[in-house]
Amino acid sequence: MMRDRDHVTEIDRVLNGEETGRDMLVAESWRRCVENYGMDPTRPEPAHIVSETRLREHREQSERLIAIARSGLQSLFRQVAGQNYVLLLADAKGVCVDFFGDTSFEDELRRAGLYLGSDWSENLAGTCGVGSCLVTGQALTIHQADHFGLAHTPLSCTSAPIYDTCGQLAAVLDISLLRSPSPKTSQNLALSLVSASARRVEMANLMASSRRDWVLRFSTSPEFLDVDPEAAITLDSSGRIIGMTKGAENLAPNREGPLIGYHIEDLLEFSLDDLPELTRGRPTEERVLRLKDGRALFGHAIAPQAAPISPRAPLKARLGALANIGGPDPEMERLAHRAWKLARTNVPIAISGETGTGKEYLARAIHVSGGERGSFNAIRCAGLNASTVKSLLEVKPGTVFLRGMEDLNREAQDALLWLLDVRKDLRFISSIGPHFDGSKKALRSDLIYRLLGARLDVPSLRLRRDFEWLLDRLNRWHAPEDVRLSPAARIELAGRPWPGNIRELVHTLEAAVAMAEGRVIDVPDLPNSADKQAEGLGPKQDLEELLLACQWNMSQVARRLGVNRSTVLRWVRKSGLVPPG
Repeated sequence: MMRDRDHVTEIDRVLNGEETGRDMLVAESWRRCVENYGMDPTRPEPAHIVSETRLREHREQSERLIAIARSGLQSLFRQVAGQNYVLLLADAKGVCVDFFGDTSFEDELRRAGLYLGSDWSENLAGTCGVGSCLVTGQALTIHQADHFGLAHTPLSCTSAPIYDTCGQLAAVLDISLLRSPSPKTSQNLALSLVSASARRVEMANLMASSRRDWVLRFSTSPEFLDVDPEAAITLDSSGRIIGMTKGAENLAPNREGPLIGYHIEDLLEFSLDDLPELTRGRPTEERVLRLKDGRALFGHAIAPQAAPISPRAPLKARLGALANIGGPDPEMERLAHRAWKLARTNVPIAISGETGTGKEYLARAIHVSGGERGSFNAIRCAGLNASTVKSLLEVKPGTVFLRGMEDLNREAQDALLWLLDVRKDLRFISSIGPHFDGSKKALRSDLIYRLLGARLDVPSLRLRRDFEWLLDRLNRWHAPEDVRLSPAARIELAGRPWPGNIRELVHTLEAAVAMAEGRVIDVPDLPNSADKQAEGLGPKQDLEELLLACQWNMSQVARRLGVNRSTVLRWVRKSGLVPPG
């Protein structure tokens, strides 16, 4: 208790302008906590954990970065695991989206917030590694009593920012200890390690994004040029910078902010035609670059792996983010192609489908594929009022996604019509049920005409032919790396009707992972299906689509419908359906 009183007293002294020996960065954060966020250091604040739904959304949005970073993070964790460190990857909003730690301390780590789903933004958690790193954009250590909240003072957190290829802060890499030696200097090595790892993640992200462009990497030492460069830029065909790692800002130390758009000749005594001279065909010590300010660096140029994509290139190569919405299924491929054609237009789109089919996931992929991305704002239409609609006046240009457009009340409809007239820079995408018919809903016809410029239909999971692909993808995402599904479990899952679609499949896999005793998920580990009985077959087209999805395997169709195989055969004969070919 004495230590707690001393901590609160020091915060009060710092706020009154006294010097206590605390780092200036920490003192400024304490001031923000009180003056900007209205926090009270005497009030114990438990860890802030987001809901499973919100965590899933955060992880989906960070999916690409997590995949790129994972190998490097595993390597870093192997270096520090023996010293009881926990490794966190937080997104730009401060939510932990990936985690490495000793499972024997899992309960204690969860209570401390050192786990998946913890929100370490500074306005919620106070002075802390992730939150303060997001605010300052700097690598830092928040050690023990540096933390603002009393609940976090036992921790030592060391964080480094990860920037995207446009120079914007995209994530934070953090290694933390539940308990550590008292001197803050004990974390100097941790600061070096986490900073180096963040730099390598940035480099990996840039390389993965730049396979069709020239990449120029830099180092102050020829020994590390090819294996661990300090910074890199990406150049278009005219020599302008179109991508960068954060360290590239040192090429022009007197300029503020990203270098995107600058020509290479503005920074270096160098031209685009000289790039081939910096490839690995020459010794590293001969690959010298002269900066405009007289400094010298060593450069490594990497040529484009392929020519720019042309309209004649394979469809999969042109779809970008939309290529990942489905696997080998002709219907999903047609959906992705239609969405890709619409993505770069401003045509309002309505995405129809049953609950849980991934309508918002498709909307986000369309948004990302639209060139100038801007903001993405998802709004639930049920209970929406005029004041919430009018608040969209303040959002940045981008996409507004209306969840459940058919649930709009009259007040919200009137406000949306007004917003459509005022904000021409917002692109609207709506989700609707599979049987939506505007004429039978209490929706204004003029609103329907303005929101339903084009319609995309997302098929139900039971009708998709890429079920195995989707199952493997979701299992990799929601299960530990060494946990797999047995053949029997895969057959059982493929035969279910999935009324809750992908959302139900995700929950089923999560429950199965929790129930499995070993590294193999078997049939007994699977929770019961939400609906094992058919509610009615529907039209002939539905039966034909289901037969095609199951490749005319009558037993699998019967399992999905919850009926006998003989019943399926009778329905097939009655409908006059015959196998293709």
